[in-house]
Amino acid sequence: MFIDIAHIYVKAGDGGPGSVSFRREKFVPKGGPDGGDGGKGGDIVFISDHNLRSLMDFNYKNKYKAQDGVPGDRRNMFGKDGENMEIRVPVGTLLKDKLTEEIIHDFQVDNEIFILAHGGKGGKGNSHFATSVNQTPYYAQKGLAGEERDVIMELKLIADVGIIGYPNVGKSSIISKITNSRPKIADYPFTTLVPNLGVVKYKDDKQFVIADVPGLIENAHTGQGLGHQFLRHVERTTLLVHVLDVADFYDRDVVKDYKVINQELVLFNPDILKKEQIVVFNKIDAVEDRSRLEKLKKKFKNHSVYMISAATGEGIDALLAEITKKVSEKNDI
Repeated sequence: MFIDIAHIYVKAGDGGPGSVSFRREKFVPKGGPDGGDGGKGGDIVFISDHNLRSLMDFNYKNKYKAQDGVPGDRRNMFGKDGENMEIRVPVGTLLKDKLTEEIIHDFQVDNEIFILAHGGKGGKGNSHFATSVNQTPYYAQKGLAGEERDVIMELKLIADVGIIGYPNVGKSSIISKITNSRPKIADYPFTTLVPNLGVVKYKDDKQFVIADVPGLIENAHTGQGLGHQFLRHVERTTLLVHVLDVADFYDRDVVKDYKVINQELVLFNPDILKKEQIVVFNKIDAVEDRSRLEKLKKKFKNHSVYMISAATGEGIDALLAEITKKVSEKNDI
């Protein structure tokens, strides 16, 4: 299961109350106040973890509270601070305010630490309030309440390259060819129910992360198919590889397919189309008259076009070299 949105409530620990206490020693019949301060409440601390892949756990538990501070004690003893509540999330997680949807924090690297809610300060004990006028104060401060927040957690995969296209055009097959990942591959729509991530190592000195983005069909931006769930993952990529199935281009309008997918990207987020796209004609092994592909290629004159067969491996090396070159130029890898 792949869950990429979760709603949670967090509450930092309350500060412990200060103590009201007086010295009661055998030879000090009228000892002064000796109430200690309360401990600080625990914080809600988020930590990014590259080993995590989804927000599934937050579907089952959605309330998190840190420990309260311990009350102060006699003899000016401070209360113990409450323990922090640590919450680990995948790299690529956004924290948003549930009410305003304003971004609070964006986890882009591993082991990044962010305090979402601070624990309340402990209250002062009565020893702080003795004066020449009132040498026996019978009051102390309460601890301050810890911060609380309702937040939306949204996971966007961090990949350098995103492979886009209609279902069953061969995206998973391509990623299996150029990486060591082993995605589920079958000949029916929506085989891929989660984005497949793979690390490409090119000639031992360059590497980058590539992801196939499943579920894109017409009206994906409105929630049709699986597109609405996964379109957000395209936003972080540096380069897009747009895969088209040319095995049956006699009967299928691949130019229309290309335009439909790009229209869905625009409707979801217009900035996505500012990203460079490489167009890939896949399944050329099923095409007898390849001269027709050359004519089709001219309709994509604004893009680099590569003709490949993920099944046989034909053209994969040239495509990989071009992807590596583009990513290197943009990311300086």
